[in-house]
Amino acid sequence: MVDIETEMTGTLLTGLILFLLEVVCNGEPTHAGPGTMEHPYEQDKLVHQTSQWVLELFNDSLPFSRAESFCRGQFSSLITLQQSEDKEETVEFLRQTGLRSAVWVRDHKRAASKPVALSRQYLEFSALNFPKESHEGFAHVKLAFPGLSSVSVCVRVQWDTDWKDISTVFSYAAPVLTNEFQLRGRVDMHGRIHLALIIHGKHFPYKASFANDGAWHHICVTWSRISNYWAIYVDGDRKDMGYGTDMDRDIHGDGILILGQDQDSFGGNFTEPFFGNITDLNVWNISLETRHVRALNLCSATVQEKFFSWNLTLINSHQVVKEVQAPLFCPAVHQQMELQGCRTLQGWSDQLPPLGWTDCSDFLPFICRSSRARHHRMEQISKSQTSQPSAFMNQLMKLSNKSQPMLVQQSLELDSLAQASALLNISVQALEDTQQEGLQPADMVTLIQLLTLTADVSSEPSVCNENSTRDNIQELSQHFISVADSIISENNANKWQAIKEVVNGPMDVVKSIDHMVTRLSQSLTAETDHVTIHSPNIKLELQQQRLDEGSKVVSFCGPGSETHSILDCISVPHQKIQDLQNNGFYKITLVNTWYGSLRPLFNPEENITMEPTVTDGSQRYLGTVLGSSVISTTVLGDDQPVSMAVHFQLQHKVQNYIDAVYDPVCAFWDFDLTPETGGWWNTKGCEVVSKHYGYTVCYCNHTTNFALLLQVYETQRSLENEKALKVLTFIGCGVSLCGLLFTFILFIAVGVPKSDRTTVHKNLIVALGLAELLLMCSDWAAENQAACFMVTALLHLFFMASFCWMLVEGLLLWSKVVSVNISEDRRMKLYYVIGWGLPVLIVGLTLVISGDKYKDHNHCWLSVKTDTIWAFVGPVIFVLTVNAVVLCRVVMVTVSSAHRRAKMLSPSFASKMQTFDLTWAVTRPVLILLPVLGLTWICGVLVHLSVVVSYIFIVLNSFQGLYIFLVYAVYNSEVRNAIKRIKEKRKALSFTNCSQPTSFLPSQRAPIISPWSRSPPTSSSPETSETSGPFNSTSTSLVIKNESFKKESFVNFSLRQASGNQVVQLTGFKPSGTKL
Repeated sequence: MVDIETEMTGTLLTGLILFLLEVVCNGEPTHAGPGTMEHPYEQDKLVHQTSQWVLELFNDSLPFSRAESFCRGQFSSLITLQQSEDKEETVEFLRQTGLRSAVWVRDHKRAASKPVALSRQYLEFSALNFPKESHEGFAHVKLAFPGLSSVSVCVRVQWDTDWKDISTVFSYAAPVLTNEFQLRGRVDMHGRIHLALIIHGKHFPYKASFANDGAWHHICVTWSRISNYWAIYVDGDRKDMGYGTDMDRDIHGDGILILGQDQDSFGGNFTEPFFGNITDLNVWNISLETRHVRALNLCSATVQEKFFSWNLTLINSHQVVKEVQAPLFCPAVHQQMELQGCRTLQGWSDQLPPLGWTDCSDFLPFICRSSRARHHRMEQISKSQTSQPSAFMNQLMKLSNKSQPMLVQQSLELDSLAQASALLNISVQALEDTQQEGLQPADMVTLIQLLTLTADVSSEPSVCNENSTRDNIQELSQHFISVADSIISENNANKWQAIKEVVNGPMDVVKSIDHMVTRLSQSLTAETDHVTIHSPNIKLELQQQRLDEGSKVVSFCGPGSETHSILDCISVPHQKIQDLQNNGFYKITLVNTWYGSLRPLFNPEENITMEPTVTDGSQRYLGTVLGSSVISTTVLGDDQPVSMAVHFQLQHKVQNYIDAVYDPVCAFWDFDLTPETGGWWNTKGCEVVSKHYGYTVCYCNHTTNFALLLQVYETQRSLENEKALKVLTFIGCGVSLCGLLFTFILFIAVGVPKSDRTTVHKNLIVALGLAELLLMCSDWAAENQAACFMVTALLHLFFMASFCWMLVEGLLLWSKVVSVNISEDRRMKLYYVIGWGLPVLIVGLTLVISGDKYKDHNHCWLSVKTDTIWAFVGPVIFVLTVNAVVLCRVVMVTVSSAHRRAKMLSPSFASKMQTFDLTWAVTRPVLILLPVLGLTWICGVLVHLSVVVSYIFIVLNSFQGLYIFLVYAVYNSEVRNAIKRIKEKRKALSFTNCSQPTSFLPSQRAPIISPWSRSPPTSSSPETSETSGPFNSTSTSLVIKNESFKKESFVNFSLRQASGNQVVQLTGFKPSGTKL
């Protein structure tokens, strides 16, 4: 197999662009500046290497914007002098070359233009409306004009789309010549407005044109007698220019300036009216430069003093002309153009400052900068180009020779769309002819260069080939997409690694497509409102509509397939489009693109760095991968990019592994995140709306290129285990809820003596029981957002309360172990504040701070993707820590007591019992207090280690209510004794009800024997009474209750007189285990 480097067949510099076609109408020529070298590419001294960079001086002079485009085509950038060392090295380089001319440099402080918010892009202007219902409307500018050797007039106009005849924007008539200076326009058969100037009575041709689309357009005309030069600018671009008039003189003074009418006589006989709106008319007595006109188009102020500034108080209008308010699109508010020009650097003179400013449209040499590694790789590709051309390059050269016999060697720069179209045409043919052989990595570099250069060519064609280019613009776009499709085909997935030092990646192709389509959108939609371009891996669609016709823009979807019924779609919310109209926009254009094959082109070994979204420990995070197609949209309001929110849904496109799961994240490609590497994925402003099987719906607050990033997790549990754990959790919660309910009922029903301990138990049971009940119902509430939010807040509150009362349990236990000088009443008040007040405070603060980030999108629980989850995890960790300390202290005390008891025993018995007592002293409190204090939740941090730990965690915590039932009810001596008392009391009452009661007189007192005496049983004991015969009718029963002991049991006493007197039966309580 031939080595990959020898198969790389060159760049556009030595391959494709070395064979630029000579078109019929040449574009703008290049100009050589001072010190031009005859063959600059062969001069070694034009290349300078530093420790980090390689600087290349190109002596072919270009305007600033095209110099930037040139460097991008070289996979480098126009030099930026951000560091002082960079400036010193560059100046020394210029001195070595002997170039006596300034060169372009990029100002690092100038930010790239970006869409911004609508409310910050508009300025209100007072405008004059010239209605079509009357041909008499005009406006007279009340200004005395002197003789003018130079003049510039700029105005913003909105043409009436229904008027097709000649219209006069303004006319200046002098007493000696009525047609002294005038701007007029007419509409052609294609619906375009063509402008013409009249200077000194000479009528120049109608050539400068723009679309009659009803939108606002900025028009400037300039003239200078000294240079004998005139120009017409539309929307900041020069559309027509010329030299010479019939008379070499100044414009006459003392004239009249009229808006909206042609003056056939001095100040009267109006004809050829204008219909529409006019505003922002300004007049200068100088000839403005191109940079000034461009700045004015963007609403930037100029440093030149105006001869007349727009002011309606200085204008007399006809009664039919009305004043209206016009919100005009002004991107310069946040996309400032440097009015002083673009940055330059000179190095031939020490007397002049190194850095300066020059008009951006001037032609100057420039320096491109690239990294040493990239430059070295480009040299390798260039050298291998000449030794072994690929099949594609050979076919390209062959087609070039056939299609155009005369080839010229030019610089790496395209002058017109016609040249770009010709190159794209033969490239598509060569790709079709060599489809079986495929592209080599060097061919991909060549084609990416061609796309970059084509995208940078101005969308406004030159005058000489305007019509032909407009007719072929659709074909050029189709060829552009076809070439791009061939580059990002999945067949080339393994070739991107070979050119990674030169090309940033497949998103470079996406950037070129975005750039090209945005620039050509006006031409593509000039005659239709809907354009679609298809290729196997790319779908491009443009939708345009006038906003006053109502919203007709529909969502854009990628192509369907037989295997997937869900499509990749993107749409702009209708309300956002309505906001455009409310902010004064006239039309909207949506540029949508779908890329179906980008995912395999990203190196799977290059993990996308991102914080995992699943943080519950149930799954191990492996990494993040691109898991969908890429879909993009650009919103153009009145042909200017605007910031807009979008909704989109994308299918999951990733191989499903049995032992892995994926969590989708909505993201976009941010070209500015790491500019030196072409950008990276970013999630700012994007969020998941809903997740479904096989696709995800997202929302982003801006427009760009979107995709789904799938976070890959290694599953710790199979689907069977997941289902089993869910069932076990539901059963456990149900059992716990029943246990808690029974425990609470027992506490109330059996009359357990009231104490601080039982009060704490009851509150813990209530909080935990409500939490368990809400947890069981949370899945049903997930369908309703409002109900789910409420359930989330209540779950947070009651689980928080449960842990707070577990903390109180620990504090109460500590008070039993360590002496605390605090009364029971004050202690209970503190416990209530901790148990209920603290949870309410935590939940309330969390709701206020987190807002819409409080709840998870897919579950009725706190969001784990934000810091909200710490409003639960933090307090829980604190409670578990405190209770762990309490448990350790209890164990220590219990062990110490057991040790002392063992020493009190006889030495022979102590050795046998010591081990057992110590073991039981440790085990008993741990088994009893672990679930009560909530310490079983510590297992939650270990669930990711094994599925066995997950089962243990579920069993210990979902059955926590059952444990509490066993500890607080079944094995609680207070409850058991209360139940036993009830049983014996009922037994005693049933026994006395069977006897015949007699009156018991206080004077007939009998001596009472203490029921707790240890004397042998007598005839008055229960044992003897049971053997006695039944009481007679004169017997008396007396029940005596002694509640002075905590542990007691019922005992009956019968007092009988020897001679048949009254019998008194006493019922008392005795300590358990005490013999009577």
